[in-house]
Amino acid sequence: MRFLCVSDIHGHARALEALIREADGFGWDQLVACGDLCFPGPEPLAVWKILVEHRALCVQGIGDRALAQVDPSKLAAASPGERARIERLKQVHAELGELIIARLGKLPAMARLPLESGHTLLVVHGSPADPSEPLTFDMSDDEIMALLGDEPADIVVCGGSHVPFERDVADVRIVNVGSVGEAPEGGVAHGAIIASSQTGFAVRMLTATLDP
Repeated sequence: MRFLCVSDIHGHARALEALIREADGFGWDQLVACGDLCFPGPEPLAVWKILVEHRALCVQGIGDRALAQVDPSKLAAASPGERARIERLKQVHAELGELIIARLGKLPAMARLPLESGHTLLVVHGSPADPSEPLTFDMSDDEIMALLGDEPADIVVCGGSHVPFERDVADVRIVNVGSVGEAPEGGVAHGAIIASSQTGFAVRMLTATLDP
């Protein structure tokens, strides 16, 4: 089984399509999305349709929860930047519609997948101890251990920080898949393929270059 793992799409459908094309060259079976799916980018509905088309397993990110829980009509802006973000929140609400917004609100905070090898893959937006707190490449082992919490897993697949990295901490493989739609360096989309078999698992980090 080969899992194509993505995160932080943020409404950028063309970036998601580019990463899927990159992954197609290696082969994959199941799309897994670690949250922050549709806001605030230009194509939230197109992103949702791609995820549905591929029957993606999705967990909830901070932006997904905000879309479901925050009523933008009741927000007051203290700056032009905040005003623009609230307006974008209203637009995304209108484009997605009530049914999709409700589904975003019902996404689980994490998902656990058993692998053929007997290992367990845990999917979360930020970290097992706090789905809103991301695991980052510059954390110490002790800091990462604290955020692993009590959720048993052999592989933790996550996003949240927008910066991809892979690391082993206390017999747990951390795979932060970075961001599809908001990679800090711009012009690329990040993800990973996790291939499992009866003998173990392997991780391939992916980067797709976006058309200008």
